[in-house]
Amino acid sequence: MFEKLFHLSENKTSVKTELIAGLTTFMTMAYIIALNPNLLTGFGAEGQDLWNGVFLATCIASAIGMFAMAFLANKPFALAPGMGLNSFFAVVVGNIVAMTGMTYVASFQAALVIILIEGIIFIFLSVLNVREKIVDAIPLGVRLGISPAIGLMLMNIGLGSNVGIYAEGNGFTTPFYVMRDFFGALTPGVLRANMGDTGYATMILTVVTMFAGLFAIVAMSKKNVKGSVLYGMLIASVIYWVGEAVFLHENPFASLATASFLPPFADMAKTTLFHFNFAGFVEIGWFTAVTLIITFCIIDMFDTIGTLVGTASRAGMVDENGNMPNMKEALLSDAIGTVVGACTGTSTVTTFVESASGVEAGGRTGLTAATTGVLFLACIFLAPIAAIIPAAATSSALIYVGVLMLMGLKNVNFEDMDQMVPVSLMLIGMPISGSIGHAIGIGLISYTIIKVFGGKAKEVSVLTYAISLLFLVKFFLAV
Repeated sequence: MFEKLFHLSENKTSVKTELIAGLTTFMTMAYIIALNPNLLTGFGAEGQDLWNGVFLATCIASAIGMFAMAFLANKPFALAPGMGLNSFFAVVVGNIVAMTGMTYVASFQAALVIILIEGIIFIFLSVLNVREKIVDAIPLGVRLGISPAIGLMLMNIGLGSNVGIYAEGNGFTTPFYVMRDFFGALTPGVLRANMGDTGYATMILTVVTMFAGLFAIVAMSKKNVKGSVLYGMLIASVIYWVGEAVFLHENPFASLATASFLPPFADMAKTTLFHFNFAGFVEIGWFTAVTLIITFCIIDMFDTIGTLVGTASRAGMVDENGNMPNMKEALLSDAIGTVVGACTGTSTVTTFVESASGVEAGGRTGLTAATTGVLFLACIFLAPIAAIIPAAATSSALIYVGVLMLMGLKNVNFEDMDQMVPVSLMLIGMPISGSIGHAIGIGLISYTIIKVFGGKAKEVSVLTYAISLLFLVKFFLAV
């Protein structure tokens, strides 16, 4: 059955490999299940009912998006509400509250209309091959830089935001980070004084866990152990759990004792499921609404394109021109996920960069995506178990995959300024901005300008000019 559905032999993979890859992807991105409702509801400040609704929406919309990716495109890419886009959505909801005086929940439901319109637009653009033409318009030199730039972004996430440690030293107000605060500290004593004893001990445990997991993955990969990324994360998780118990004197599984495993469907039905506030949407004003829809569309489109192209390049799933088969179906799956997300109650669903971990574990077909989707659905009942996976363990995988994606730099001609400048800007732009789409925009703008002033304006396609102009408007003129 799996062979017929996913063409495993043709893609030189097996059921076991695909299942392990799907589990690997799930473990690296399971954090979104709790983080997304946290971000969209002010970490629960807007009420448990709304939090529960967004939690279920996150699981359901992600799963359906992944099933679409599996059965329409037969690709191993996972989908979920995009980081960055969810934060932007929360800001938009807050602005709607300020503009209209509506409650947060009513403003949230008005903002869902924006996501619904975005998703519908993307479905039409995908069916009409417009999004695929936009992919084709990205010059090869820029495409070659997407994968290594995503690699640096993954490493930045792994060493930064994924393992922010809240400590008693600053009253648990802002997080301390591994690269900035541990390796950037003047001395260990200074860091300990700033973090406090417990916070510093947590930082030490985090650093040890992260690098132990990373080196375990590298060692197993060098011995060609299939599933090395997954096994490395499991080793790291055990190290962290033991460290919590022995050095921090905390029970790593304490949350399971009081956790509820019953899905809060009633809360979802009351707050987010098909709760579109069209009247509230009209109150935003047409100019603001159109601007927001365009902004969401641009960010989502190029985040998705960048992830698909970059990850597919790393997996060898592109042709000599950098084109991925079934790109139309993959983009359509992303659009379906966004529409489902709007209907169930979450921000834009997009292709997740953490898909690279599953691809590195050997995932090559839709069975990987389907496996991850099933696990997301299971989290409707098993979310407390997913929550005990330590962030330090997932960082091990993110850093390792990031290093591997940097290997794509060998395909870039650094003696050609037309390639070197856009790629270099993307390499620094992606991890700092935190946006794949914005970094691609910077790369396209620089590529276009260099070609024009280099007397090679005719080498730039009309669509590339149009996309570059669109990004210029977004960066400098959009309000």
